[in-house]
Amino acid sequence: MPEPKTVATHCPYCALQCGTRLSRERAGVTVRPSDFPVNKGGLCQKGWTAPTLLDTPDRLRHPLVRDAGGRLVPVDWDTALDKVAGELRRIQAAHGRDSVAVFGGGGLTNEKAYLLGKFARVALGTSQIDYNGRFCMSSAAAAGNAAFGLDRGLPFPVTDLGAADVVLLAGANPAETMPPLMQHLAHPELIVIDPRRSATAERAALHLQPAPGTDLALALGLLHIAVVDGWTDTDYIRGRTTGFDAAWQLALSWWPERVERVTGVAVSAQRTAVRMLAEAERAHVLTGRGAEQHSKGSDTVAGFINLALALGLPGREGSGYGCLTGQGNGQGGREHGQKADQLPGYRMITDPGSREHIARLWGVAADSLPGPGRSAYELLDALGTEGGARALLVFGSNPAVSAPNAGHITERLSSLDLLVVADFVPSETTRMADVVLPVTQWAEEDGTMTNLEGRILRRRRLQVPPSHARSDLEVLHGLAVRLGEPGHRYPTAPREVFDELRRASAGGKADYSGITYDRLESGEALHWPCPDNQNPDAPHPGTPRLFLDGFAHPDGRARFAAVDHRDAAELPGTAFPLHATTGRVLAQYQSGAQTRRIAELNEAAPESFMEIHPDTADRAGLRDGALARVSSARGETVARVRLVGTMRTDTVFLPFHFPDDERANLITGDALDPRSRMPEFKVSAVRVRSADEVGR
Repeated sequence: MPEPKTVATHCPYCALQCGTRLSRERAGVTVRPSDFPVNKGGLCQKGWTAPTLLDTPDRLRHPLVRDAGGRLVPVDWDTALDKVAGELRRIQAAHGRDSVAVFGGGGLTNEKAYLLGKFARVALGTSQIDYNGRFCMSSAAAAGNAAFGLDRGLPFPVTDLGAADVVLLAGANPAETMPPLMQHLAHPELIVIDPRRSATAERAALHLQPAPGTDLALALGLLHIAVVDGWTDTDYIRGRTTGFDAAWQLALSWWPERVERVTGVAVSAQRTAVRMLAEAERAHVLTGRGAEQHSKGSDTVAGFINLALALGLPGREGSGYGCLTGQGNGQGGREHGQKADQLPGYRMITDPGSREHIARLWGVAADSLPGPGRSAYELLDALGTEGGARALLVFGSNPAVSAPNAGHITERLSSLDLLVVADFVPSETTRMADVVLPVTQWAEEDGTMTNLEGRILRRRRLQVPPSHARSDLEVLHGLAVRLGEPGHRYPTAPREVFDELRRASAGGKADYSGITYDRLESGEALHWPCPDNQNPDAPHPGTPRLFLDGFAHPDGRARFAAVDHRDAAELPGTAFPLHATTGRVLAQYQSGAQTRRIAELNEAAPESFMEIHPDTADRAGLRDGALARVSSARGETVARVRLVGTMRTDTVFLPFHFPDDERANLITGDALDPRSRMPEFKVSAVRVRSADEVGR
């Protein structure tokens, strides 16, 4: 069949998954935005330039194996896969099944994520699998499951936001991270909670600027005001929730003046925020990474959910709570088996019934499936140690840049007996690999993605990949067969994998069983859960809006969480007197492995920088445009100084997209949320000084 000249597909970057039309023309591939609901004909700078990556000069085109001289040299596929399979067998024979680990990515299609989890647990028999989505919205997932019995980023369509009167954004900066979303936030008044005056905060009716790590204290204070000032929806609390009294007992001690002392947010601003939300006919509370990436991230998100519940927002037409998912398939990526504790369909791996269901589908014994493994950071931290993995397979991730405490994680990667990386462009992690496997990218493959509103989308192939690149599905098939697995267990056709995924998800929280490629091709808007109702004439329409008739707990009620503020794992002191917080910028994406290859984006954001208040910079002897060293107890990074008068004087900001000695994650720590195992990216104690100062 000839390749199409134009396809309807979706942007390869964030979880908004903007609709696009790709065309092959004489001058190359061009992109145009579609009038798709989430982007309404808009694209950001990254989306417009995405086709540039398809023919980047340093595209990975051949398998590479490190030779005796330490060089990565091209080999054929049989040689590469034989080497990987042989080393995996040797390592597991000597050290056990869990001596091999798998690290996935939130940008993989649903089909890839599903087959990767199956490959890890059946072909390798290892419990050691997790993915970089653990660094994305795991805290919101933990809090959402506890509160509502179900975790879906937005339990309503994005388009509902446009009809709202007020939207509170806690730790989210969509003006830079997903600009087309701002079309839906043009009408509502915005309340933005962010330690920095971000591009989104600039558009806000009200900007609350707490000290890093104090978001939960602020959430508790807002709940306190809602109760004491009489703004709560008491009928909703009585009729649709449980646990309010226990949550209120903890919020009771967070009176506004105490919150102001802890957070720096004025009492008047706190009261204004609550009044705006409570008086709105339609209001939403949304959280992002700024609320989640803390050692208490799950509790922080729960604090904002408590506020939303007290005001009667979730499960109400036109109002609600949601989380702005970050990565393109961060939602689907964890629903179908990449996460250490989950099986497909958002089933828990410790549940006997779930294990039996999946094992029966896979044709293996339930007791042969491993139990839960280490979370992402813990998996990486244990590499090469006693009891940790000695081999690591990485698909669609660049942990040498994206993991916290990156200097330490780089050391752990270097200690491995075998590091295998499947990617389509070189990265800081492929540079360390023993074997590099070149795989297809977004416009060269079919598949499905699940966006931030739980909508399943078709990714369509426009062009053939380079002749020696293979899909991740083909790579997994080739390795599985070499490890002794029957080939039919690992299909290479995305449609066939999706059909199996549908059956695996049936009856689970994230039920895709009623979704088919044919329905997606016809243009139906299908949000999970979408069970197979066995009625071909009137199939299940999907569930764009959750919780309108009840929450997903057995009693149909949402749960308040009894949470209290506690300090960040690391506070500023004499040696490291400032807070550092990290985030994204408009022109770059994640670890930058893709966007740093696009000239237009690199011109817009070519290097790391540090935003700092002029008074703070003056005390440190720093001038605008100079290079600074930012140091923590773990390491040091280099960044260009930007004087920003709206920054807090106790805080500096750095983007995390840049490589080598510009890695912001060289300074971030390894404190983890006890429930979600999310690292504390957003708060590090640092000192700053001129890059010219050596040994001081």
